[in-house]
Amino acid sequence: MIEVLRRSLLAVLALTVLWLGAAQPTLAQENTRYAAIVVDAETGEVLFARHADSRRYPASLTKMMTLYLTFEALNEGRVHLTDVLTISPRAASQPPSKLGLAAGQTITLDNAMRATAVRSANDMAVAIGEHIGGSEARFTNMMTLKAEQLGMTQTRYVTANGLPDARQLTSARDQAILARAIMRDFPQYYSYFGLHDWAYNGRDYRNTNGLLATGNGYDGMKTGYTNASGYNLAASAVRDGKRLITIVLGGRSTASRNAHVAELMDTGFEVERRRAQGEAIQVAQLFFEQRGFGVGGDLSPGAPVAYASVNDDADIGGEATEVAYTAAPAPAALPTQITPSPSERAAASRPQTLTAALNATAGTRLSAPPPSREPARAASGGWAVQVGAFREEKIANDWLTEVNRRFRSQFANAERNVQAAGEWYRSRFVGLTEVGAKAACDALAERRVTCMVIRPN
Repeated sequence: MIEVLRRSLLAVLALTVLWLGAAQPTLAQENTRYAAIVVDAETGEVLFARHADSRRYPASLTKMMTLYLTFEALNEGRVHLTDVLTISPRAASQPPSKLGLAAGQTITLDNAMRATAVRSANDMAVAIGEHIGGSEARFTNMMTLKAEQLGMTQTRYVTANGLPDARQLTSARDQAILARAIMRDFPQYYSYFGLHDWAYNGRDYRNTNGLLATGNGYDGMKTGYTNASGYNLAASAVRDGKRLITIVLGGRSTASRNAHVAELMDTGFEVERRRAQGEAIQVAQLFFEQRGFGVGGDLSPGAPVAYASVNDDADIGGEATEVAYTAAPAPAALPTQITPSPSERAAASRPQTLTAALNATAGTRLSAPPPSREPARAASGGWAVQVGAFREEKIANDWLTEVNRRFRSQFANAERNVQAAGEWYRSRFVGLTEVGAKAACDALAERRVTCMVIRPN
């Protein structure tokens, strides 16, 4: 009797699993470490943000604050570039990346700063902190206090070099605030972050920021990596007289992180170029979204579907093609300005404003006719590919048109369809076979356009 009951229970469980598998698409885990922001360095306008206020591990982006306090001490005359630092046992014991000086050896402050900026030397960051603060602990307290003064509300420092510590946290927005503060407060020292290489004791060191060698206006900032943080990068570039700052946290590889930063930069500069030509792009976030970058929002199980940029940091040579999406509420309005420092707020002549809803009317119009919202015929199958969910029907239509333009061959046998679901409008290509739907979504994922394969009802 017990054996019969056990077999019946197993059969029920198996049927339940099969039913759930047929009713719901398989979820690929979103990269929970990922966060990004693109900021106009001059105005502070946020052009794009994704998880920008979520707490992340800074890794060696920590050294940006270490050098900010060094620049401040130099500017106030408390230290000098010619100061000679004696390496302490604590500094010498730091793990790589490091310059590798032994305890008792000496180095000038200038060279220690170059080693920190170019080599990302953990031992030199600690040596600098001890020289300025008296001890690393006191220096990190100074770092945290300065972060508060600058308006970095999510940041706390407990190490001068960013080595793993669960208490050391930041956000993409905070790192953008810091990058902008460095340029604003100490432009005479910003060039340390743009050194392509540095020679010391007969050895040449190359900057860890690979974008510097690519041209395209990149002129500085900082890389970072720990197992917990993923691959981080703060980058800045100037094109046509405009400077942008891009922060990406939580990448999966150096190469894919660099490529993602470059794509965000290119899109940001396209916004600036179009505005300069007279095009009205009021909400830059939407411009990014229409090109496949993610919609912001906090994760909330059971909420409507909002989309993140897929596979932002897949490994080089074999980009993953899983479909990634997250359940999220409607995106809240994001601030159009990064938080200025207290002194900057006092000097501001106008109040900081909030952006219109992320799904506001697009600044550009696509000439192609909008797709129909009528129920689609199952042309060759009952499978579908969903490429977005929006609060505005026009945006859902426009995005379908844009995806169809970019991926004509994948959706040649599909029909475009916008489905209303409560307050949301789902952009879908319908009438596909299972093979066709999965192949199309794979092709979109390879180009970092998010999608979801929908099984027949």
